Amino acid sequence: MSDVAAARPANGNGQTFFGHPKGLQTLFFTELWERFSYYGMRAFLVVYIATSEALGGLGESKATAGIIYGLYGSSIYLMSLPGGWIADRFIGQRMAVLVGGVIIMFGHVALAIPSHTSFYVGLVLLVLGTGLLKPNVSTIVGQLYDKSDSRRDAGYTIYYMGINIGALAAPLICGTLLAESRWLREALADAGLSPNAAWHFGFGAAAVGMLAGVIQFVHGWKYLGDAGAPPKRVAAHDRAPMPAGMLAIMAASAALIGAFIWWRFDGAGVTKETIADCFGFGLGIISIATFASLLRFVARDADERRRVWAMMVLFLGCLAFFGLFEQAGSTLSLFAEEKVHRELLFFDNVPQSFYQSLNPAYIILLAPVFALLWLHLARTGREPTAVTKFAIGMVITALSFVVLLPALLGPIADGARVTGHYLVVFYLVSTLAELCISPVGLSTMNKLAPDRLAGFVMGIWFLATSVGYYIAGRAEAEVGSLARHLDLHPTAGLFYLLILFALMIALVLYLLAGPVKRMLAVPAAGAPT
Repeated sequence: MSDVAAARPANGNGQTFFGHPKGLQTLFFTELWERFSYYGMRAFLVVYIATSEALGGLGESKATAGIIYGLYGSSIYLMSLPGGWIADRFIGQRMAVLVGGVIIMFGHVALAIPSHTSFYVGLVLLVLGTGLLKPNVSTIVGQLYDKSDSRRDAGYTIYYMGINIGALAAPLICGTLLAESRWLREALADAGLSPNAAWHFGFGAAAVGMLAGVIQFVHGWKYLGDAGAPPKRVAAHDRAPMPAGMLAIMAASAALIGAFIWWRFDGAGVTKETIADCFGFGLGIISIATFASLLRFVARDADERRRVWAMMVLFLGCLAFFGLFEQAGSTLSLFAEEKVHRELLFFDNVPQSFYQSLNPAYIILLAPVFALLWLHLARTGREPTAVTKFAIGMVITALSFVVLLPALLGPIADGARVTGHYLVVFYLVSTLAELCISPVGLSTMNKLAPDRLAGFVMGIWFLATSVGYYIAGRAEAEVGSLARHLDLHPTAGLFYLLILFALMIALVLYLLAGPVKRMLAVPAAGAPT
C-alpha cells in the first residue's frame, strides 16, 4: 500500500475523548450512524422483499428474498477490497469515508421511494458507498495513534462499542416504522396516504441516520489531523511492477468467471438464480486466485508462506461462521415474522426486527467479560489458540440452532406460533459464538500479516465475510431443498443440516489447530497462532 502523507497522530488541539485522541469521537459516531443505517434496513429487508405487493412489499418468494439478501450482503464486503485500494492509491481514507457516507445516504433515500427500480438502485448505491466507507474508517482509527501508543487496543474497543450501539438502536427505531406498526399505518390512512408506505418510513429513518453520520464527520474533520490524508504521489518509474505470473492468474480467473457466466446464461437464461450462481462462482474463483497469488508471488519466504496457510484456515472458519450467523438477516427474520408470537414479556405487538437488537446488546454486555477471560487464560498459560477458539465458536453456533429445535418439533410443527423467548436465548448463544470468532479473527489476521500487507490481509477477512453472506442468502433455498430431498423433518430439516454443517467445520478446525500452531512455531518463537 502507498504511504500516507505525514501520517502522524491527531490530538485534536489537546482535546481528548475518554483519554484518547479527539478524532476517535468523530470516527466513533460516524461508524455508529453508518451501522445504524445498515442494521436498521437489514432488520426488515428480507421480510419486505418477501411480503406481498398488496401489503406494500416486493412480492418475491422467500428463496428470491434470500438470494437478494445474500448478493447484497456479500457485495458490500467484496467491495471493501477495491474501496480500500482506491483510498490507499488515490484519495485517502478520509475522503473515501466522506464520499462513501454520502453515497450510502442517497442509497437509503432511493429505498424510501416506493418503486422496484429505485429499490435495486438503492441497493447498488449502498454497496458502492459501504465499500468505500467500511474498510477505511477503521483504518483511520489506527492512524490516530503512534505505533508505540499503548492506547491503541483500547481505542479500537471504544470504536467497536460505537458499532454495536448503532446496531442496537437501529432495529428498535426503524422497527417501529415498519408496515406492521399499526399506529403509523393508521396515521398514514388518516392523512389520505397508503398505509403500505410505512415500509419506506423505515428506509427513510436509515437515510436520516446516515445523514447525521455525514454531518458529524464533516464537523469533526478538524480533529483527525493528518490521519486518513491522501497518499503521497509516487512516480510511475518508482512503482514496483506487477509480476507476470500474478497477471496470468488474474486473467485466468476472469476467463473462468466469464466462461461460467456464458455457460449458465446460455443454458438457463438470465434469472435471479443464475445470477446468484454466477456471483457465487466468481467469489470462489476470486478467493482461490487471492491465496494462489499470496503463496506464489507475495510471500517473500517460508515463514510468510506458512502464515498464508494459517490465513486459509481462518478464512474457512470465517466464511463458515458468517454463513450461519447471518441467518439472522434471512432465515431467522422470516422465522420471527411467521412463527413467533408478537407478545414478549410486558410488551404487545413486538416487531420481528426488535429481536435483531439482542445481538449488539449482548455484545456490549459480554465483550468485556470475554476480554477478561482470554487475559486470565493467557496469564495462566491455558489460552486456546485462535484456531481452537474458532472451533469452540462453531460448536456454540451449532448449539444456538439446537435451542430452536423444541419449538420447531413441537408447536410450530402443529401450525402454532411460539414465544419470543426462543429467539432471546438463540441470540444469546450465537453472540457467545461470535465473541469466540469475529474479534479473534480480526486480531489474528492482523498479527499474521506482514506490515506491508496489513490492509490487504484485512481485505481477505472481508472477502471471507462476503462468502459467508452469500452462503447465508442461499441457505433458505439450497439447504432447505436438500433437507426436503433427504426427507428430513418438514420444519426442522433445514436446522438439522445447519447444525451438522457447524459441527463438521468445528471438527475440521479442531484437527487443524495443532498443525497450524506447530507450523507457525517453526521459524521463530512467539509467532502468532
